[in-house]
Amino acid sequence: MTSLIYPRDAGDPCLDDFRALSTADRRPDRPGGRGLVIAEGTVVVRRLLSSPYPVRAVLGVERRVRELAPELPDVPAYVTSAEMMAEVVGFHLNRGVLAVADRSPQPQVDEILARSRVVAVLEGVGDHENLGSLFRNAAALGVGGVLLGAGCADPLYRRSVRVSMGNVLRVPFASIDPWPAGLDLVRRHGFRIAALTPRADAIPLSSVDGGKIAVLVGSEGPGLTAEAIAAADLAVRIPMAEGVDSLNVATAAAIAFYELAER
Repeated sequence: MTSLIYPRDAGDPCLDDFRALSTADRRPDRPGGRGLVIAEGTVVVRRLLSSPYPVRAVLGVERRVRELAPELPDVPAYVTSAEMMAEVVGFHLNRGVLAVADRSPQPQVDEILARSRVVAVLEGVGDHENLGSLFRNAAALGVGGVLLGAGCADPLYRRSVRVSMGNVLRVPFASIDPWPAGLDLVRRHGFRIAALTPRADAIPLSSVDGGKIAVLVGSEGPGLTAEAIAAADLAVRIPMAEGVDSLNVATAAAIAFYELAER
């Protein structure tokens, strides 16, 4: 069982990995970013522990840290009050525990496609909460991986990890470059690329045959670019009641994942 460590105060250098996390969890190429992976709450920390991301340390109130201690690798487990933890991380943490980890190399697009039957392909999904919801839906509905096109946010940003309930740490993802020309690689792996759009000339989602499908979804609001739709094999839509023209991107993707993964 991991030994518990009780820092003397919020300024203790041993807590530096947890300090000012609103800045520190940015990618290393962003100002102040260290590229840390941050998991909040016991459920998400457990998913981090079973992921490929190497955990550096855990910080929390005593009850939460003791819950996790038997499962922790040989890493520091710091115990503080809720008030001290908030002072260190820069915000109040309702879930009482968090862990930080280093990033690990992501799989290649080829690797994800080789072991999947349904994948999600995203363009311009820049909202971290939408991105986290998409990953949670992908994990729940049997999607083999997520491919990130132009304009997508960082899936490992703290808010994405939290909203996904840690499923960002379980669902493999990779970036497609160049965009959208890189979609040709998806097609070469035997996938049909189905662009999800509310356009009236798109075919109903329910009419798509089975087989290997890449579900292409765009940003909240503008949706997919004309270039991305042109690069797809077919445009599909979710029929909706009169007067409603669109759904939240994560909701629309979940419907498509369910419909297509079931086949």
